[in-house]
Amino acid sequence: MTLRSVLGATALSLLAASHVQADPITLTDIAGREITVDGPVDAVILGEGRQVFFTAVLDGDDPFKRVVGWRDDFLQASPESFAAYAEKFPRMADIPTFGGFKEGTFDIEQAVSLSPDVMILNLEAKAATDEAGYEEKLAKVGIPIVYVDFREDPFVNTPKSMEIIGKLFGEEERAAEFNAFYTAQMARVTDVIAAQTDLVRPLTFVERAGGYSEDCCMSFGAGNFGEFVELAGGTNMASEFIPATFGTVNAEQIIASDPEQIIVTGGNWEAYVPGGAWVGVGPGANEDEARAKLAALMERPAFTGVKAVTEGNVHAIWHQFYNNPYSFVAVQRLATWLHPELFADLDPEATLKELHERFLPVDYRPGYWVSLEASN
Repeated sequence: MTLRSVLGATALSLLAASHVQADPITLTDIAGREITVDGPVDAVILGEGRQVFFTAVLDGDDPFKRVVGWRDDFLQASPESFAAYAEKFPRMADIPTFGGFKEGTFDIEQAVSLSPDVMILNLEAKAATDEAGYEEKLAKVGIPIVYVDFREDPFVNTPKSMEIIGKLFGEEERAAEFNAFYTAQMARVTDVIAAQTDLVRPLTFVERAGGYSEDCCMSFGAGNFGEFVELAGGTNMASEFIPATFGTVNAEQIIASDPEQIIVTGGNWEAYVPGGAWVGVGPGANEDEARAKLAALMERPAFTGVKAVTEGNVHAIWHQFYNNPYSFVAVQRLATWLHPELFADLDPEATLKELHERFLPVDYRPGYWVSLEASN
């Protein structure tokens, strides 16, 4: 046995012995698993760096005070958000990072060395953790995994996930306050749509991460942004062609369907695709630059002459709304684009500002969306 193996085995044994339940909390996570942990938890590993979007709500004084380790995706996936948090909480740069479960780069010995009370993973990671046997391996050393979800079924699982995390953190009241806000803001769209007896739903195509690659065109089936469209009073064009949540629609189909509205999800993905055609919307984004890149995307063969383009119903919105607790803001924004006459009094930017003022420790910075004018 190598020295590293001996040290690793010793660390595992010591950690297992140190996890003595004193004040147990029992909960059922989003995967339907019953979990018992000592709580409130003081040391957490985040399975994704962007889970800071929920720790920021519940631990507004310091979103990193419980975080002993996290995945290394936050800077690359949302650099403007990373910069805003790093400016206010510079110690976050010292938190150990690790690779992803799907990529097979997660280091279980590193996780053990951080002595976490719990590891919080997104539901989409479960297949990879099951395949690698991580649940059993971590359970043996007293590190339970808790699954949450803001992506697979966001409008059912977001309130449930916030309640679960609030219980883990001992912040049940804060979670309940956020959930009440979430529910009320969603109702400002869904109640209006439900009240319509003769609603005309515009055919809407959502391009997922437009310009991220040269291929055309990634989109959403009935889930995620596809569901955002339906809740906002539109018809998601890609649902007919994509049986799962994510998939691809070819250019010829977009032309044939001739959508009335086009929505492109975007972000600053310079770390992944340097100099790419992606639309860099997000907090503090240069809106003129984002608008110019959105216009360039509409010059591709799939979109030239399409009704949405000629009539000026083309928009870009921050991609990260697809996997965080703030998805209700995206639904409001889509509703105002799809039905401006029904939602003339709804101001999604004011909603986003209120979210920041009431729940987030960083200041609001505009730039989360842009739209084009008619081309004729």
